[in-house]
Amino acid sequence: MVPMEQRIVVTGASSGIGRAVVRHATRRGWRVLAVARREERLASLAQETGCDVLVADLTDADAVARLVAAAEAFDANALVHVAGGALGIGTVPETTLEDWQGMFDANVVSTKRVLTGLLPQLRRSTAGGAYASIQVVTSIAASVPYAGGSGYNAAKAAEKALVDVLRLELHGEPIRVMEVQPGMVRTEEFSLVRFGGDQARADAVYEGVQDPLSADDVAQVMTDVLALPGHVSIDQVVIKPVAQTHPWMVHRGPLQAKG
Repeated sequence: MVPMEQRIVVTGASSGIGRAVVRHATRRGWRVLAVARREERLASLAQETGCDVLVADLTDADAVARLVAAAEAFDANALVHVAGGALGIGTVPETTLEDWQGMFDANVVSTKRVLTGLLPQLRRSTAGGAYASIQVVTSIAASVPYAGGSGYNAAKAAEKALVDVLRLELHGEPIRVMEVQPGMVRTEEFSLVRFGGDQARADAVYEGVQDPLSADDVAQVMTDVLALPGHVSIDQVVIKPVAQTHPWMVHRGPLQAKG
Protein backbone atom coordinates (compact mmCIF):
# COMPACT_ATOMS: atom_id res chain seq x y z
CA MET A 1 0.00 0.00 0.00
CA VAL A 2 1.34 3.42 -1.00
CA PRO A 3 1.39 5.92 1.93
CA MET A 4 -0.93 8.87 1.44
CA GLU A 5 0.52 12.35 1.00
CA GLN A 6 -2.59 14.41 1.60
CA ARG A 7 -3.35 17.06 -1.02
CA ILE A 8 -6.83 18.18 -0.09
CA VAL A 9 -9.42 20.42 -1.70
CA VAL A 10 -11.59 21.94 1.06
CA THR A 11 -14.79 23.72 0.06
CA GLY A 12 -16.70 26.15 2.26
CA ALA A 13 -13.34 27.25 3.64
CA SER A 14 -14.11 30.87 4.47
CA SER A 15 -15.86 30.17 7.79
CA GLY A 16 -17.06 27.57 10.27
CA ILE A 17 -16.20 23.92 9.80
CA GLY A 18 -14.47 24.41 6.45
CA ARG A 19 -12.09 27.06 7.81
CA ALA A 20 -11.36 24.86 10.85
CA VAL A 21 -10.59 21.88 8.61
CA VAL A 22 -8.03 23.96 6.70
CA ARG A 23 -6.35 24.93 9.96
CA HIS A 24 -6.21 21.36 11.26
CA ALA A 25 -5.04 19.95 7.94
CA THR A 26 -2.20 22.43 7.50
CA ARG A 27 -1.06 21.84 11.09
CA ARG A 28 -0.67 18.20 10.12
CA GLY A 29 1.60 19.24 7.27
CA TRP A 30 -0.92 18.49 4.55
CA ARG A 31 -1.23 20.60 1.42
CA VAL A 32 -4.61 22.31 1.16
CA LEU A 33 -6.47 24.13 -1.61
CA ALA A 34 -9.11 26.20 0.22
CA VAL A 35 -12.19 27.13 -1.81
CA ALA A 36 -14.90 29.67 -0.95
CA ARG A 37 -16.76 32.70 -2.29
CA ARG A 38 -15.20 35.42 -0.11
CA GLU A 39 -11.81 36.48 -1.36
CA GLU A 40 -10.80 38.55 1.68
CA ARG A 41 -11.46 35.67 4.06
CA LEU A 42 -9.46 33.27 1.91
CA ALA A 43 -6.59 35.75 1.80
CA SER A 44 -6.44 35.93 5.60
CA LEU A 45 -6.66 32.14 5.85
CA ALA A 46 -3.78 31.76 3.38
CA GLN A 47 -1.68 34.19 5.38
CA GLU A 48 -2.45 32.28 8.59
CA THR A 49 -2.00 28.71 7.35
CA GLY A 50 -0.01 28.79 4.10
CA CYS A 51 -2.83 27.11 2.16
CA ASP A 52 -3.49 27.71 -1.52
CA VAL A 53 -6.81 29.39 -2.28
CA LEU A 54 -9.42 29.63 -5.01
CA VAL A 55 -12.37 32.02 -5.03
CA ALA A 56 -15.38 30.17 -6.40
CA ASP A 57 -19.16 30.07 -5.98
CA LEU A 58 -19.98 26.39 -6.28
CA THR A 59 -23.55 27.06 -7.41
CA ASP A 60 -22.03 28.47 -10.63
CA ALA A 61 -21.00 25.95 -13.30
CA ASP A 62 -18.19 28.14 -14.66
CA ALA A 63 -16.71 28.55 -11.18
CA VAL A 64 -16.77 24.78 -10.67
CA ALA A 65 -14.95 24.37 -13.99
CA ARG A 66 -12.22 26.67 -12.63
CA LEU A 67 -12.12 24.55 -9.47
CA VAL A 68 -11.64 21.40 -11.53
CA ALA A 69 -8.70 22.94 -13.38
CA ALA A 70 -7.16 24.16 -10.12
CA ALA A 71 -7.57 20.74 -8.48
CA GLU A 72 -5.82 19.10 -11.41
CA ALA A 73 -2.91 21.55 -11.22
CA PHE A 74 -2.80 20.98 -7.44
CA ASP A 75 -2.70 17.19 -8.04
CA ALA A 76 -5.44 16.70 -5.45
CA ASN A 77 -6.01 13.25 -3.97
CA ALA A 78 -8.74 14.19 -1.48
CA LEU A 79 -11.89 16.28 -1.42
CA VAL A 80 -13.46 17.60 1.77
CA HIS A 81 -16.78 19.11 0.74
CA VAL A 82 -18.19 21.32 3.47
CA ALA A 83 -20.01 24.02 1.48
CA GLY A 84 -23.76 24.16 2.06
CA GLY A 85 -26.17 25.65 4.55
CA ALA A 86 -29.72 26.25 5.75
CA LEU A 87 -32.23 28.95 4.83
CA GLY A 88 -35.28 29.59 6.96
CA ILE A 89 -37.26 27.35 9.24
CA GLY A 90 -40.89 26.20 9.26
CA THR A 91 -43.34 23.59 8.06
CA VAL A 92 -43.59 22.43 4.45
CA PRO A 93 -46.41 24.86 3.56
CA GLU A 94 -44.90 27.74 5.57
CA THR A 95 -41.46 27.69 3.98
CA THR A 96 -40.77 29.36 0.64
CA LEU A 97 -39.86 27.78 -2.66
CA GLU A 98 -37.01 30.29 -2.90
CA ASP A 99 -35.44 28.94 0.29
CA TRP A 100 -35.92 25.34 -0.83
CA GLN A 101 -34.34 26.13 -4.20
CA GLY A 102 -31.43 27.86 -2.50
CA MET A 103 -30.82 24.92 -0.17
CA PHE A 104 -31.02 22.34 -2.95
CA ASP A 105 -28.66 24.40 -5.10
CA ALA A 106 -26.15 24.81 -2.25
CA ASN A 107 -26.38 21.35 -0.70
CA VAL A 108 -27.28 18.99 -3.55
CA VAL A 109 -26.71 20.40 -7.04
CA SER A 110 -23.38 22.00 -6.16
CA THR A 111 -22.26 18.78 -4.47
CA LYS A 112 -23.11 16.88 -7.64
CA ARG A 113 -21.17 19.41 -9.73
CA VAL A 114 -18.10 19.25 -7.51
CA LEU A 115 -18.05 15.47 -7.25
CA THR A 116 -18.57 15.00 -10.97
CA GLY A 117 -15.87 17.52 -11.78
CA LEU A 118 -13.20 16.31 -9.36
CA LEU A 119 -13.70 12.57 -9.71
CA PRO A 120 -11.42 12.21 -12.77
CA GLN A 121 -8.55 13.87 -10.88
CA LEU A 122 -9.17 11.74 -7.79
CA ARG A 123 -9.08 8.64 -9.98
CA ARG A 124 -5.79 9.75 -11.55
CA SER A 125 -4.32 10.23 -8.09
CA THR A 126 -4.75 6.51 -7.34
CA ALA A 127 -2.24 5.44 -9.99
CA GLY A 128 0.48 3.22 -8.60
CA GLY A 129 -1.57 1.77 -5.78
CA ALA A 130 -2.52 4.92 -3.84
CA TYR A 131 -5.92 5.64 -2.33
CA ALA A 132 -8.05 8.78 -2.72
CA SER A 133 -10.61 10.22 -0.31
CA ILE A 134 -13.98 11.93 -0.57
CA GLN A 135 -15.43 13.36 2.64
CA VAL A 136 -18.78 15.18 2.54
CA VAL A 137 -20.36 17.07 5.43
CA THR A 138 -24.12 16.57 5.58
CA SER A 139 -25.98 16.80 8.91
CA ILE A 140 -27.84 14.64 11.40
CA ALA A 141 -30.84 16.26 9.67
CA ALA A 142 -30.01 14.02 6.70
CA SER A 143 -31.05 10.94 8.66
CA VAL A 144 -33.55 12.16 11.28
CA PRO A 145 -36.07 14.87 10.35
CA TYR A 146 -37.14 17.43 12.91
CA ALA A 147 -40.14 19.74 13.08
CA GLY A 148 -39.40 23.08 11.47
CA GLY A 149 -36.53 21.76 9.42
CA SER A 150 -38.54 20.73 6.37
CA GLY A 151 -36.44 22.18 3.55
CA TYR A 152 -33.09 21.56 5.23
CA ASN A 153 -34.09 17.99 6.11
CA ALA A 154 -35.03 17.37 2.49
CA ALA A 155 -31.88 18.91 1.05
CA LYS A 156 -29.52 17.13 3.41
CA ALA A 157 -31.32 13.81 2.95
CA ALA A 158 -30.84 14.21 -0.79
CA GLU A 159 -27.17 15.03 -0.31
CA LYS A 160 -26.75 11.94 1.86
CA ALA A 161 -28.41 9.79 -0.82
CA LEU A 162 -25.98 11.24 -3.37
CA VAL A 163 -23.02 10.26 -1.19
CA ASP A 164 -24.42 6.77 -0.52
CA VAL A 165 -24.99 6.01 -4.19
CA LEU A 166 -21.54 7.36 -5.15
CA ARG A 167 -19.98 4.92 -2.69
CA LEU A 168 -21.82 2.09 -4.46
CA GLU A 169 -20.77 3.35 -7.88
CA LEU A 170 -17.09 3.44 -6.86
CA HIS A 171 -17.19 -0.19 -5.70
CA GLY A 172 -13.89 -1.84 -6.65
CA GLU A 173 -11.95 1.43 -6.93
CA PRO A 174 -9.39 2.66 -4.34
CA ILE A 175 -11.49 5.69 -3.36
CA ARG A 176 -13.11 5.89 0.05
CA VAL A 177 -16.35 7.86 0.33
CA MET A 178 -17.11 9.17 3.81
CA GLU A 179 -20.00 11.18 5.23
CA VAL A 180 -19.82 13.40 8.31
CA GLN A 181 -23.07 14.21 10.10
CA PRO A 182 -22.65 17.01 12.66
CA GLY A 183 -25.33 17.80 15.17
CA MET A 184 -25.51 21.09 17.08
CA VAL A 185 -22.43 23.10 16.13
CA ARG A 186 -22.15 26.71 17.22
CA THR A 187 -20.43 28.65 14.46
CA GLU A 188 -20.42 32.34 13.70
CA GLU A 189 -22.66 32.10 10.63
CA PHE A 190 -24.78 28.95 10.23
CA SER A 191 -27.81 29.97 12.31
CA LEU A 192 -27.32 33.66 11.53
CA VAL A 193 -27.65 32.97 7.81
CA ARG A 194 -30.57 30.62 8.41
CA PHE A 195 -32.49 33.36 10.22
CA GLY A 196 -31.68 36.08 7.73
CA GLY A 197 -29.23 37.92 9.97
CA ASP A 198 -31.42 37.91 13.09
CA GLN A 199 -28.76 37.56 15.80
CA ALA A 200 -31.27 37.09 18.63
CA ARG A 201 -32.95 34.13 16.90
CA ALA A 202 -29.57 32.65 16.02
CA ASP A 203 -28.37 32.90 19.62
CA ALA A 204 -31.59 31.33 20.92
CA VAL A 205 -30.75 28.06 19.12
CA TYR A 206 -27.88 27.47 21.56
CA GLU A 207 -29.36 29.16 24.63
CA GLY A 208 -28.74 27.16 27.80
CA VAL A 209 -26.93 24.32 25.99
CA GLN A 210 -23.80 23.27 27.84
CA ASP A 211 -20.88 22.97 25.42
CA PRO A 212 -22.41 22.80 21.95
CA LEU A 213 -19.87 21.57 19.42
CA SER A 214 -17.46 24.04 17.89
CA ALA A 215 -16.22 24.01 14.32
CA ASP A 216 -12.85 23.04 15.75
CA ASP A 217 -14.35 19.93 17.41
CA VAL A 218 -15.80 18.73 14.13
CA ALA A 219 -12.66 19.53 12.13
CA GLN A 220 -10.52 17.55 14.57
CA VAL A 221 -12.67 14.46 14.05
CA MET A 222 -12.73 14.95 10.28
CA THR A 223 -8.97 15.24 9.96
CA ASP A 224 -8.44 12.33 12.37
CA VAL A 225 -10.57 10.22 10.03
CA LEU A 226 -8.66 11.44 6.97
CA ALA A 227 -5.38 10.59 8.69
CA LEU A 228 -6.30 6.90 8.90
CA PRO A 229 -4.63 4.59 6.37
CA GLY A 230 -6.18 5.00 2.93
CA HIS A 231 -7.77 1.55 2.93
CA VAL A 232 -9.75 2.37 6.10
CA SER A 233 -13.12 3.91 5.22
CA ILE A 234 -15.29 5.33 7.98
CA ASP A 235 -18.45 5.48 5.93
CA GLN A 236 -20.42 7.65 8.33
CA VAL A 237 -19.51 9.68 11.41
CA VAL A 238 -22.22 11.22 13.61
CA ILE A 239 -20.90 13.98 15.89
CA LYS A 240 -23.09 15.54 18.58
CA PRO A 241 -22.50 17.35 21.86
CA VAL A 242 -23.34 15.31 24.96
CA ALA A 243 -26.23 17.70 25.60
CA GLN A 244 -27.86 16.62 22.34
CA THR A 245 -29.05 13.07 22.94
CA HIS A 246 -31.12 13.03 19.75
CA PRO A 247 -31.46 15.51 16.89
CA TRP A 248 -34.59 16.92 18.51
CA MET A 249 -33.72 16.14 22.16
CA VAL A 250 -31.42 18.87 23.50
CA HIS A 251 -30.82 19.43 27.20
CA ARG A 252 -30.82 23.09 28.18
CA GLY A 253 -29.16 23.86 31.46
CA PRO A 254 -26.19 22.37 33.28
CA LEU A 255 -25.55 18.67 32.75
CA GLN A 256 -26.13 16.86 36.05
CA ALA A 257 -23.75 14.26 37.47
CA LYS A 258 -25.59 11.40 39.17
CA GLY A 259 -24.57 8.43 41.22
